[in-house]
Amino acid sequence: MTYDILLALVAFAFVSSITPGPNNLMLMASGANFGFRRTVPHMLGIGLGFMLMVLLVGAGLVQVFEAYPVSHVILKIASVAYLLFLAWRIANAAPAKGPGHAGRPMTFLQAAAFQWVNPKAWAMALTATTAYAPGQTLQAIALVAIVFGCVNLPSVSTWTVLGQQMARVLTNRRRLTVFNWSMAVLLVISLYPVLWPG
Repeated sequence: MTYDILLALVAFAFVSSITPGPNNLMLMASGANFGFRRTVPHMLGIGLGFMLMVLLVGAGLVQVFEAYPVSHVILKIASVAYLLFLAWRIANAAPAKGPGHAGRPMTFLQAAAFQWVNPKAWAMALTATTAYAPGQTLQAIALVAIVFGCVNLPSVSTWTVLGQQMARVLTNRRRLTVFNWSMAVLLVISLYPVLWPG
């Protein structure tokens, strides 16, 4: 990989990781409801889960979708259904009031698994492996995954901090409810490119 391609990859990783999408909206909601520390497993799950996704997509998983187009339709339906479920959970989230409180942030494994039904993650992984992994060699694909890992964690952390800072304004139940419903609606809107592509 040339220096120019590496710089372009870093820029792509940054822009795609920092811009709004399902992961970042959920992290902002989690930061507001549960704080930064309790959201760390969620952030790590996104970063490491996406790195694994890039490796597997680059290693040939995309060929499964080309060979069996129905699998792409099934993934699309599962993605929409799961994102709608997550939007409902965010809309009805309540702040953590103590160790016994029912509300919980997303776990590491849940966040890692979520990447496989996240339409933005799929678009990022496919673009990154096809545009920035010359020759589709294992080394090039691994480098793409590592670059995303290095860029992604600070980017998603920004959204968690933003949510945590917003918690200072969300000091009563009504404000928090409005915030959570707004995040849920934005998450549903993020499905637009999946439901009505180009």
